[in-house]
Amino acid sequence: MEESLRQRIEIRQGDIAQLAVDAIVNAANTSLLGGGGVDGAIHRAAGPGLLAECKGIGGCPTGEARLTKGYKLPVKYVIHTVGPVYRGQPEDSRLLASCYRESLALADTHGVRSIAFPAISCGVYGYPVADACRIAVDSTVLFLNDHEQIQRVIFMLFSDENRKVYEDYLAGT
Repeated sequence: MEESLRQRIEIRQGDIAQLAVDAIVNAANTSLLGGGGVDGAIHRAAGPGLLAECKGIGGCPTGEARLTKGYKLPVKYVIHTVGPVYRGQPEDSRLLASCYRESLALADTHGVRSIAFPAISCGVYGYPVADACRIAVDSTVLFLNDHEQIQRVIFMLFSDENRKVYEDYLAGT
């Protein structure tokens, strides 16, 4: 990967709901009405306005993304994307890559310059972290190659183990 692209990607560990960027990505379920893990943390931190707006959206299919305001979060937008439940099928990787492409495209359309992603589908949806990491980073790099507006992409990982997987993969690209 060329150095100018590498400088636009960061790997961090912590709570994505506390990160001050233009937009954070929520690993949502198809209802968009909150749940566990990252989804629940984002909804709790954003307050009731987020849930109210999500109710009006009417859900989101797997592999797509929807945008809302950030409410009480330190962000302008929350981009909700629904990752696949891992089944070991070729469709899983196509849908996961689509989550990243769709989220980045929505961010680009709305003037976002900095965005943070969690490890989509790696929690209760069971996606193997190493495989999901490869898809996340590769999809992001492909998008950034053709889009200059987004200057910073942060992969915000909850666990030390997941952060290490992402750091090792990025170091090898």
